[in-house]
Amino acid sequence: MIERYSRKEMTKIWDLQNRFQCMLDVEIAACRAMNELGMIPKEDLDVIVEKADFDVERIAEIEEITHHDVIAFLTNIAEYVGPSSRWIHFGMTSSDVLDTASSIQLKQAGELILRDLQKFSEVLKMKAKEYKDTLCIGRSHGIHAEPTTYGLKYALWFDEMQRNITRMENAIDIVSVGQISGAVGNYAHLSPEIEEITCKYLDLDPVNISTQVIQRDRISEFMNTLAIIGTTIEKISMEIRHLQRTEVLEVEENFSKGQKGSSAMPHKRNPIITERMCGMARLLRSNAIAALENNALWHERDISHSSVERIILPDSTILMNYMLNKMIPLIENLLVYPEKMMQNIELTNGLVFSQVVLLELAKKGISRERSYAMVQRNAMECWKTKKPFEELVIADEEIHEFLTEVELRDIFSYDRYYKHVDFIFNRIGI
Repeated sequence: MIERYSRKEMTKIWDLQNRFQCMLDVEIAACRAMNELGMIPKEDLDVIVEKADFDVERIAEIEEITHHDVIAFLTNIAEYVGPSSRWIHFGMTSSDVLDTASSIQLKQAGELILRDLQKFSEVLKMKAKEYKDTLCIGRSHGIHAEPTTYGLKYALWFDEMQRNITRMENAIDIVSVGQISGAVGNYAHLSPEIEEITCKYLDLDPVNISTQVIQRDRISEFMNTLAIIGTTIEKISMEIRHLQRTEVLEVEENFSKGQKGSSAMPHKRNPIITERMCGMARLLRSNAIAALENNALWHERDISHSSVERIILPDSTILMNYMLNKMIPLIENLLVYPEKMMQNIELTNGLVFSQVVLLELAKKGISRERSYAMVQRNAMECWKTKKPFEELVIADEEIHEFLTEVELRDIFSYDRYYKHVDFIFNRIGI
């Protein structure tokens, strides 16, 4: 059983207490940097470090008057610090603290998501191994194609999740930046060295260049990474939903004691979690579009992005955390029916071997067009009469001119659908 963590961790990242704490951390780190360069006296820094604090409710009271969140925040800090507070926010602009604090929060959120991704990936890996040799029908256009193994489905999802982990690592790196560059980003009042030292205290990298804001392509990349991960979850969920259909019923979401499927029909056992995941993936994509819209701002800055990010950043990270923490137990406890998988393979009376017959005829020197016509003729007869495809092929005199009955009997074996599974597993590291 994979260990799981409370989703409360993610919501705490976005509550006002942590938000203001991140902002205070930025302000104190900047004061430390200015002290190192001889701008702030040691005694003032000591007072700031010891006394700097805030009260969320008091900030809200002040903001009712100022209508400016950062000024309200700074005013409240000054109430705790006293005269030494004159150095807090010295030479800085609002976005220096707001954007750098957002970077800290995104980094915190990204690391939680990365942890969940790695745990989900391990679940997929375990299931791939468990069902490596469990035969099931593959489908294209929703129609039976050829047999594959159920474990290969998990192997595919595992492999995609490795790319998602890499994307998330990159996205965390791209948002783990800070700025202390002033009102238009040209360090008019504080040197770039202040920014560099401040960021080092915060475990961030300084941006190469900014305006008044850290450029939003970084957040767009982060948000689009969440959207891509959402599509992987949606892909897995959609497959489960299809496989749970009554006519298919190869897998089924676990149905717990006391659970109800329908207010009207007591027999219903619905794929409610996977349906929910598909809907939530749409939200992630729409939020990613909103993040892209934030890239273009007026001149050095406007605040059209701010209201958007107050919604999409917490919503999308909390949502992703929720989705992963739903998918982990869903996959762990998924009901799997190998016998039904075999029944479904045999549903078409051997038609799954049509390509093998085609290829064996081609090996005998028959043109593809003629081979295809011979095989399709018998396949359509099988569809129509429900007679076993193997019997129809063996009875076909034209096919018998090129393939003996022994050769034809050998064609109808499932072994070929297993033979390279180990190779695939080894290639993707399972």
